[in-house]
Amino acid sequence: MAPTSVCAVWPKEFSDYADFKYTVKVLLGDKQSRLKALDDLEKFPFPALKVAVINYESTWRDDIFDRLLAFDADLIIADESQRIKTHDAAQSKAMHQLGDKARYKLILSGTPVQNEAVDIFSQYRFLDPTIFGQNFYAFRGRYCVMGGFNRRKIVQYRDLDTLVKKEHSIAYRVTKEEALDLPEQTFGNRYIALSKKERSIYDRLRRDSFAELDGGGTITATTVLTKLLRLQQFTGGFLVEDDAAKPQLVSRGKLDALADIIQDYVVEGKKKLVIFARFIPEVMEIIKLANDIAGKHGMQTVAIYGGIEKRLRGNIVQQFQTDPATMVFVGQIDTAGTGITLTAADTCVYYSVNFNYATYEQSLSRIHRIGQRYPCTYIHLVAEKTVDELILKSLATKEDLAKTIVDDWRQFF
Repeated sequence: MAPTSVCAVWPKEFSDYADFKYTVKVLLGDKQSRLKALDDLEKFPFPALKVAVINYESTWRDDIFDRLLAFDADLIIADESQRIKTHDAAQSKAMHQLGDKARYKLILSGTPVQNEAVDIFSQYRFLDPTIFGQNFYAFRGRYCVMGGFNRRKIVQYRDLDTLVKKEHSIAYRVTKEEALDLPEQTFGNRYIALSKKERSIYDRLRRDSFAELDGGGTITATTVLTKLLRLQQFTGGFLVEDDAAKPQLVSRGKLDALADIIQDYVVEGKKKLVIFARFIPEVMEIIKLANDIAGKHGMQTVAIYGGIEKRLRGNIVQQFQTDPATMVFVGQIDTAGTGITLTAADTCVYYSVNFNYATYEQSLSRIHRIGQRYPCTYIHLVAEKTVDELILKSLATKEDLAKTIVDDWRQFF
C-alpha cells in the first residue's frame, strides 16, 4: 500500500534491486481493472514472489477490500504509513483489518508523527496492536491531557518516555546523516515586490476579506482559512472571482522571477531543474513558461499533477531521470512531493508550497536522496510582506499553518 504518486515507483525498485524471481501488478484504473490485475497476479503460473501495489484510498472500496482479504498476503508493507495516522478514517480501518490477517507487516515513513504524538497510534494498530492496544481512546487517555471546549483538545502529553520506548521496541530509525553520505543542502529566497496596484488588492483582501478587481469582479473570503488560501493564490499571480469557474492571471511577478531562473540554470547552465507549485493554474502556467523558454532550445518539460494518470507517472519520472533533452520537471507538491526520485536535478524551485510541514519535508528529499552526487540548492519564490513569509516561517518551525491559523487567527489578520 502506498500513496497514489508512489505506486508506480515500486515496480522500478523491484527491477533495480530484486535479486530473485518476482511479478508485480500495480492496481490502477477503475474497479474492474484493479480486480482483473489482482486475478492475473494470482493466476501467474511460475514460482515467484507475487506483489500487488495499490493506493491507500482504494483499499476500503466495495469489492476491492474483500478481494484484498482473499488475496491473503503474507506480508503487507505500508509505504508512507503516515497516510493511515487517522484512526477512524476508512482507509485506516481497512488497513487494520488487512493487517490483522497478514503474517508479517512493515511500515515505512520518514515522518510517522506529522502533527501530534497520537499520530503513531493508528500506524501501530496496523503494525502490532500489542504495543499500544486497539482502542484509540484508551491510548489517548493514557498519554494525553485533554482540555479546551468539552475537553476535546489535547493540551499536553504525559509519560512520553514510555510512549517512545514502546514505539522503538519494534522500530528502527536511521537518519540521512548516519546512513548516507549525501551532499550539502543550501536554501535561499528570491523576493518579489508587489506593484502598487497589487499591494492595494492584497491589503484589502487581507484586511477586509473583500477586494474588487479592475474589471468589476469581486473576491470574497469569508473564513480565515479561505482568506489564507486566497492570499496565497494571489502571491502566485492568480485569483478566482466570486462565481467564476476559472482563475485569472493578475500578476506575473513570480513567473518573471522563475523565467530568469529557467534561463540561468537550464538554458545557459545546462542544468536540470525541479519546480514545485501548489495550485493547478500555477502548474499549467509554469509548464507553458518552461516550454516557451527551454523549448526554444530543444529542451523538454515534463510534469506530474493531479490530472496526470497514475499509470503514466513512473515513465514521466524515468524520462526526466534518463533523457538528456528533458530538462525541467514541474510537480504539484501534494501529488509529486513524495516517493519519487528526481536526482537528475540538484536544484529545486518552490513557486508555492502547502501548509503542511511533513509534505514540504518529503518534497525536499526528491532531489536529496541516494544517487545525488552534487550539493542541492532550494530556491523559494517569496512575495515580500505577504503570507508567503508567514508560510515559510511556519515551515521553519515545523508547524501546520492551517491548524495554527484556526487556533490563533487574530495574530495573522
